[in-house]
Amino acid sequence: MRKTVRYQVALAAVILCAGAVSFAQSGEATYKEKCQSCHGSAGVPSPGIAKVMGVKPATDPSVKSKSEAQMIAVTTDGAGKMPAFKGKLSEAQIKASVEFFRTFAK
Repeated sequence: MRKTVRYQVALAAVILCAGAVSFAQSGEATYKEKCQSCHGSAGVPSPGIAKVMGVKPATDPSVKSKSEAQMIAVTTDGAGKMPAFKGKLSEAQIKASVEFFRTFAK
């Protein structure tokens, strides 16, 4: 009887953890879904997008010089032709996608 109860508790814990993990979206997944079309798969926009939208690569000094907080603010509130993602993405998703984008600058 004890084994059965222990097994059921362990199973419930695994199911709860798996459910929580499946609802969390990584910065990479958010970036690919919302950002990649303009900023490129490796942080380098296509020449056409760069010219029309004014998007700079992650390695550009003007982009690299921005702090994480500044990038989060731009992503949240929008800037220039970049749309605001406030209300479309959670604060955690915005922060994670910015963190992922910043890996391209290294």
